[in-house]
Amino acid sequence: VQLVESGGGSVQPGGSLRLSCVASGTLSGVNTLGWYRQTPGKERELVADITKVGTTTVVDSLKGRFTISGNNAKDTVYLQMNSLKPEDTAVYYCRADVYDHVEFKIYWGQGTQVTVSS
Repeated sequence: VQLVESGGGSVQPGGSLRLSCVASGTLSGVNTLGWYRQTPGKERELVADITKVGTTTVVDSLKGRFTISGNNAKDTVYLQMNSLKPEDTAVYYCRADVYDHVEFKIYWGQGTQVTVSS
């Protein structure tokens, strides 16, 4: 499974960005696609995820500002980020949780930088 993120950039506080993650390869075993973020010196943390049946989760602290969605083909996941704050500045990573009938595997994208600054 390969994951390619896009949509990051610089935005002023209060602005919006929409991140996209396109998954390719053998996708039949993908259970969940998610977004994580990481800042220097901190561990990568969950932002939101969506299961193969469409169940979504957004961490409580981001509810109301961030929304995750996927396309019908289940090969693309989006993260809509509104009312962005400087503390949202981070590298955002796409993650795929996969079960290939032998073992569980986790795949990561290369990350996309989001900078919120005036």
